[in-house]
Amino acid sequence: MDSGKSHEEPIFPTMSSSFSGQASAGTFLPVSRSLPLTFNNDAADSDSVSEAGDTGDRSLQRRHSHQNVLVDHTASLTKPFPVDTTKSPLPTEFLLSPDANKPGKEGEPVLSKSLEYISCLTHLAVFGILGKLFGPTFAKVTSDGSILYLDLPANMVGSFLMAWFGVVFKADIARFSEFLAIGLSTGYLGSLTTFSGWNQKMLDLSADGQWLYALLGFLFGLFLAAYSIILGVETAKGFRWLLRRRRALSEEKKDSCLKGNNTYKRNIMSLILMLTLLMAFLIVSATELVKEFDKGTSKAQLWLGCLVAAPGVWIRWFLARLNGRGLGKDGQYLKWVPFGTLIANVAAASVMAALATLKKSVDTTTCNTVASGIQFGLLGCLSTVSTFLAEFNAMRESDKPWRAYAYASFTIAVSFAMGTIIYSAPVG
Repeated sequence: MDSGKSHEEPIFPTMSSSFSGQASAGTFLPVSRSLPLTFNNDAADSDSVSEAGDTGDRSLQRRHSHQNVLVDHTASLTKPFPVDTTKSPLPTEFLLSPDANKPGKEGEPVLSKSLEYISCLTHLAVFGILGKLFGPTFAKVTSDGSILYLDLPANMVGSFLMAWFGVVFKADIARFSEFLAIGLSTGYLGSLTTFSGWNQKMLDLSADGQWLYALLGFLFGLFLAAYSIILGVETAKGFRWLLRRRRALSEEKKDSCLKGNNTYKRNIMSLILMLTLLMAFLIVSATELVKEFDKGTSKAQLWLGCLVAAPGVWIRWFLARLNGRGLGKDGQYLKWVPFGTLIANVAAASVMAALATLKKSVDTTTCNTVASGIQFGLLGCLSTVSTFLAEFNAMRESDKPWRAYAYASFTIAVSFAMGTIIYSAPVG
């Protein structure tokens, strides 16, 4: 990769992008960058690595504010007094991206801001539930009493797939459907992986006096998940290269097929489909929970987890608006830290430890079922390893790779320290 390039060219050349993650008027998703990344200055470096995983509803708000600015700018040109053409009130991305001034066909209806929020939340809920229902398990490979904890396969697979669908091909998926891109990366892959579950397993080891195993569990977990996302990036980039070799033969056909995919009608149909699936999931989960609740089985915990999964995904998505904001006036300090993801993971790990302590002290069937269901569903969706590793890898490939290890170490250390105070000290 040339040093002057900040990201690779999308497979579909009509896809406009912004290096800093700012969306054009035609799309509200931050465009993912293929790694490794190179940057021109520290500000761009900080913005990019902190927004590598997710920016939550900030991108949605940015899209509508840009559309309003574009309307105001167009209206100002009709006024009878001269306009200073040496300065423009338009945001930078309108000047850099030719497609920014072409949000769609003239007269074509677009979803209102409220409908876009509803569609985002619905996609997140459906894919979040799918992330809890369909996760990888490998018999006799992982267990509660070893450094190869039960959630390790899910964290590895989720990190690998995040590289494909949340980093390298996220912009291309957004070209087809912006809501699908959010659902896959933030919803499914963010919920498939769990940081709070990982932290809790290490707390269980430390409470039993196996501190060395707990330390090794964190090291092995981070190492394997990190190399899963690295492998995912490299294989996805290889697949992208194969697609580029065929692009010249069918470029016009691809472009014509993809144009109009994000139309009002398509988005409405997608919203209806997701609402239907969400209602079906909730009805089935509630029905099955009623049947299994008194038995206190793992199925009861699963169905309760599905019922409370959506709020966990939603909270994490809203917290992601803090990524790239920084601290202090105008966010000039620590702008490279993804505070939204950090808060979500530490909070989920702390509440997970509190519920584990509650289960130990009360130890009834009802308490175990409710607490385990909340741990699996709500907290499993609130915390994430795949987004955490996407941010880690972006920092590792930046001009300041030490930030990746500082971010990972701080997240793990604070989560484990909080868990030790809440869980290991009372239980041990």
